[in-house]
Amino acid sequence: MTKKVLLTACMAVLFGLVQAQTVPTVKESLPTVTVSQKSIVTSHSESLSERFPLVSNVISFAKRHLAIRYRSGGTTPRGFDCSGFTRFCFDQFGISLPHSSAAQGNVGKAVEKDEAQPGDLILFKGHSAAGSRIGHVGLITEVTNDRIKFIHSAWNGGIRYDYLSADYYQRRFVGIRRVVSLLTDR
Repeated sequence: MTKKVLLTACMAVLFGLVQAQTVPTVKESLPTVTVSQKSIVTSHSESLSERFPLVSNVISFAKRHLAIRYRSGGTTPRGFDCSGFTRFCFDQFGISLPHSSAAQGNVGKAVEKDEAQPGDLILFKGHSAAGSRIGHVGLITEVTNDRIKFIHSAWNGGIRYDYLSADYYQRRFVGIRRVVSLLTDR
């Protein structure tokens, strides 16, 4: 019996490692998105959602899942963990992300906090603010002046909104990644 439990635990850990190292891809079965050169080279005043209407769709889709419970390892509307939620939302629109907040921290392009836009991923340290490892991820839904609002799956409340300005998140902030650019990399 003990051997079976240990074997099961080892397999679960190995599966998690493989999932964390999975390279994100864009689904080829979806219709091709055509992006003109004009929309790629833009001024800083043009928002990401204006350049990529898909961003508004992803955010609207994410908002429809508010209050769904947190579930460790969850990837469906029956319950999400943080990376399962961001992965699920982007997957609906053809952007495949790995199921690990740390792995999602390597996807797309790093963006400075003052360049953050709705549709970007926002990354945090895990439970310990003293650590350095990425352990949490959310989806930025609104940027007003220097206030960043994001939606995420939190262990204490499920899918909900929070602000980066909250002390808890400010101390754990790691960075921002722009993943919608994966659509233009086809």
